[in-house]
Amino acid sequence: IEGDRHQRIKLDKKSLSINKVTKKTIKHTLWIIFSLFTGYTFVGYFTPIHELWNGIINFSLGSWEWFWIGLYSLATYLNAGKLREQVCLHMCPYARFQSAMFDQDTLVISYDNKRGEKRGKRKKGADYQDKGLGDCIDCYQCVQVCPTGIDIRDGLQYECIACAACIDVCDNVMDKMDYPRGLIKYTTENTEKGKATKILRPKSLLYLTLFVGLVTTFIVSLATRVPLNVNIIRDRNNLYTENFNGTIENTYQVRILNMSQQDHLYHLKVSGIDDLTMQGDSEVLISSGEAFILPVRLAAFPENLTGTSNDVYFEVSVEGNSDESVTTKGKFLGPRQRK
Repeated sequence: IEGDRHQRIKLDKKSLSINKVTKKTIKHTLWIIFSLFTGYTFVGYFTPIHELWNGIINFSLGSWEWFWIGLYSLATYLNAGKLREQVCLHMCPYARFQSAMFDQDTLVISYDNKRGEKRGKRKKGADYQDKGLGDCIDCYQCVQVCPTGIDIRDGLQYECIACAACIDVCDNVMDKMDYPRGLIKYTTENTEKGKATKILRPKSLLYLTLFVGLVTTFIVSLATRVPLNVNIIRDRNNLYTENFNGTIENTYQVRILNMSQQDHLYHLKVSGIDDLTMQGDSEVLISSGEAFILPVRLAAFPENLTGTSNDVYFEVSVEGNSDESVTTKGKFLGPRQRK
């Protein structure tokens, strides 16, 4: 809408006019629409997207859903629509830790000072070398295309995000001037100094080892992953109930999420307290990708309780596959024990 970075800077410097107000209004309106859409899709990961849309249309969403849609939309609008390059300059952590990863053999974007200096404008085909000029025609194209506005000719700077836009535009200029490409290119500090670049070095071997370790950990965790999630929610309205038969009863909601690609029949077992009994369904069939809340009541005799708070264990397993099971710890509350 406003053009490239150079055109946007020029527009910002112009005095207020109908053209400027129109472009700014259209741009920010589209940014707001896009931001609201990202907030909507973000919350759609947690609330079914069709239900979320109907809730927005009918203004029937919960307060937390409205809050997260608004917060994520605001963050998108401020970061991408307003701050833009300032996010890369002051908020992005990449520039802060990249210096710790670099050494003189690291491949970086660099300007060839020996070839480019002295800078100066000239006509195509002119004998610029007799005037003591280098290949850089001082067109400032590399600065104009840089998303963070740095001049790569001043050396590598922490604001550089390694997008290589300056390399592309400089090569285009060199082609037009019939000069060799590579005035701005990927290279290393040792190459610029005329030294050989080492590929295998302690720092690169260390990072390779860390990378292999992370990949191995990811593969192992993926291979041993149990596609089942169990969450225990106690009834907080009532700490416990004393039954007529003398037992102490606690009420729970067992939320079982089937994260596999097939429907499964799940079995529920409880343990942790002697003679612990369970009332409620111990088997439930759950479709792939669905969650089911199973109400459960546990009862135990007071003499089997070790205190006011006791550990109980809920084991949910897949029928026919004992390896796919999840055990979650819960709390069983009872009266204070008399001495």
